[in-house]
Amino acid sequence: MTAFTPLVKMLSSLNKNKILMTQPLRFFFLFCYLFSFSVSANDPAPYTKDGDINNLVPILACVFDPIGKAGPVGQIMKEAKIYAYNWGVDLDYVVYSDERIAIDEFKLGRCDAVNMLGFRAREFNTFTGSLGAVGAIPSYEHLGVIIKTISSPKAAELMRVGEYEIFGIGPAGAIFMFTRDRTVLQPKDFAGMRMAVLDGIPESEYLSEKYGITPVNSTIFNSILKFNNGTVDLTAAPAIVYEPFEMHKGLEPNGGIYKEPFLYITMQVVARWEKFPKDFAQKARSKAVEEYHKFVKFLTDPEATIPEHYWIEIPKHLYDFWVEDFRESRLELGRRGIYDQRTLKLMRKVRCKMDSTLAECSATIKE
Repeated sequence: MTAFTPLVKMLSSLNKNKILMTQPLRFFFLFCYLFSFSVSANDPAPYTKDGDINNLVPILACVFDPIGKAGPVGQIMKEAKIYAYNWGVDLDYVVYSDERIAIDEFKLGRCDAVNMLGFRAREFNTFTGSLGAVGAIPSYEHLGVIIKTISSPKAAELMRVGEYEIFGIGPAGAIFMFTRDRTVLQPKDFAGMRMAVLDGIPESEYLSEKYGITPVNSTIFNSILKFNNGTVDLTAAPAIVYEPFEMHKGLEPNGGIYKEPFLYITMQVVARWEKFPKDFAQKARSKAVEEYHKFVKFLTDPEATIPEHYWIEIPKHLYDFWVEDFRESRLELGRRGIYDQRTLKLMRKVRCKMDSTLAECSATIKE
């Protein structure tokens, strides 16, 4: 048995009851496991200092669970609390049903760590917070290489900015574009369409203006509802939401899902590093890398539940326009300081290392 086993059992049970099938709740589970990377059933004896097993560092985590205290957070965090002893932490937690409130509480110093989506982590670390740059990551394989690279001890200094440090980075899903009009095959044809966008994503304004899209401010939950009832023409979501949110309602009669994800998002754990035992953060990041492929399987399995006829295959000669268009957007957003140019450069190097024939690899202007 590994530390992953309790999580798998919990998720299997919840999936049967359709409880897990929401995007933020899925992120929450991934966070809980990442936070419990201090854990492994096979880890050595609990941390001690000068032979005193009771000399543990008290840590309070702000945990986002959209269901709130009534959600399955309890059991998972109980596991995390037990495991945390192995690396010298006495872990406690407070549950919030609103991600923004959890982050605000963390910023006010009322807790020592918090889980959040990658784009929200940009406030604390622009380097890791730019991993979700539009079109920058072509596949989970690329994302795995990038996370492994920046989670290594050699990159530790990039994880820490002031009092904050990134304690764990994991995949949170490939984001697909859902459209009510499957005849649209190029970005320029989005002009005039209404798209659900999340608050707090600064690149949304630029991209909406560039493509002539009418942005409709939404939350993760109601963006899907707006798509289903026709309030918006476009929305972005991971494959996991298709079945539980009955997205076929919004896709019928002429809609579809672009088969190539336009970005991959991450889930990140941000903490005040001075509160934790030495080397805790690096151990957590390394453990996250070890479990990467398990996370990916967890995220990709739902894609198989989507009927084949909904997927939109963009012809190669047209998809090349998307690739270049996204590259131009990243360059501009990098110049504006919305994306960290160090991150853009790293992701370009990974793309070119994995496929040196890409046009961008020999381009005069590079990220």
